[in-house]
This record gives sequence, C-alpha cells and structure tokens, in this order.
Amino acid sequence: MGLKTITPQVTKADLAHLGAGEVGYIRKMRADEVSRCFPEAPDIDPSLDLWALFGADGTPILLTDNRSSTFYKAAEDELRTVSLH
Repeated sequence: MGLKTITPQVTKADLAHLGAGEVGYIRKMRADEVSRCFPEAPDIDPSLDLWALFGADGTPILLTDNRSSTFYKAAEDELRTVSLH
C-alpha cells in the first residue's frame, strides 16, 4: 500500500481571515488609487507620496503622507507589519 498525499483545501474566506488582528500591511499609494480604498478622503495632490496601512483582510486603517506614521499606528494596534510593493 502506498501513502496517500492529503492536500488541505483553503478557501478564499480562510485566506481573508489569515492574520486578522495580528498582521497589517503597508503599501505606497498614488493619489488616483486613494478613492477606491478610502472613499471618504478629500481630493489629494497627485505629487504627494502616500502610504496606507491595511488589515490582513484588506480593511483600510490609515492613509498618510508620512511612512513612519503607518508603523506607529500598526504598533499601536499591535499589528506585525509587512510591506507590499
């Protein structure tokens, strides 16, 4: 008898909750992307460098023009951070 390989099935819902409340990701954003993730944000000067902090499930947490602020907010919320490029 041979050994059977078992491959666990991971759903999109499982992935969406992976790291919830524990991991946040930081990403640089362009002004034209802001309204999609932060619909309440005012019009923003397109020359600004913007940084956003998101929860592991993609929930927007913070938008700023100061990258350090994203790390401070993540630490305040006890989130381990990863950066996306």
